[in-house]
Amino acid sequence: MNLVFVRHGQSLWNLENKFTGWVDIALSERGIKEAKEAGKVLKKEDFYPDLCFTSYLLRSIHTSQLILNSYEKTEIENIQIKKLWQLNERHYGALQGLDKKETAKKYGENQVHQWRRGYDIKPPLIKQGDKFDPNIDSLYSEINEQLPTGESLHDVVLRIEKTLNDLIEYSKSNKVLVVAHGNSIRAMVKLLDNLSNDQIVDVNIPTGIPLAYSVSFNDIEKIGYVGNQSRIEELQKEVELQSKLSKDEG
Repeated sequence: MNLVFVRHGQSLWNLENKFTGWVDIALSERGIKEAKEAGKVLKKEDFYPDLCFTSYLLRSIHTSQLILNSYEKTEIENIQIKKLWQLNERHYGALQGLDKKETAKKYGENQVHQWRRGYDIKPPLIKQGDKFDPNIDSLYSEINEQLPTGESLHDVVLRIEKTLNDLIEYSKSNKVLVVAHGNSIRAMVKLLDNLSNDQIVDVNIPTGIPLAYSVSFNDIEKIGYVGNQSRIEELQKEVELQSKLSKDEG
């Protein structure tokens, strides 16, 4: 395997079941453990990255640091690390900061499901100058592009397609680690696995679990998730249930 994606470890807002998007939230204690475990798994699989790409967000950067700390410095001393805003999470617009289940109570599970999973469905957009507007955030001051104020998964696919092509090219002669987010990884999985708009709806990316591909000059082979399979299934189910109400909550 020479192209590995890892969704950042659980963040504090993942723990609180809030829409996070581009809000810069730190890892939870569990998220820190997940990142460290991902590093151990990758080292056990003899995956020594030459290149590491992260998003601009702290939870991605911190996860990458914890993963790389699993290696001896001499093992990855020539590694190149680069931030790409295109690897950021999907911008959840005006939903950012809201509790997922409370939002489901207010608007209905079906509407929230459409916002979370509908391929072409955008969330309510934030207004220009809003506190969550990345176009006025100093973190992105060096970027000379109009940044999103709310995105569908389709929007994420469009903004990440060129980046993915670059990652594939790098992987043909390097081992590449990409530490990103649930929806930016879903977007790349859709392209890599040639999934339909309907098929991607049911894809759930667990936190802190390496997802591996083998890239050659002629082919791309999906290896799949690396690690404890029962834990992987448990985490995928957890993502799926985030905005579903129990009978008592409905």
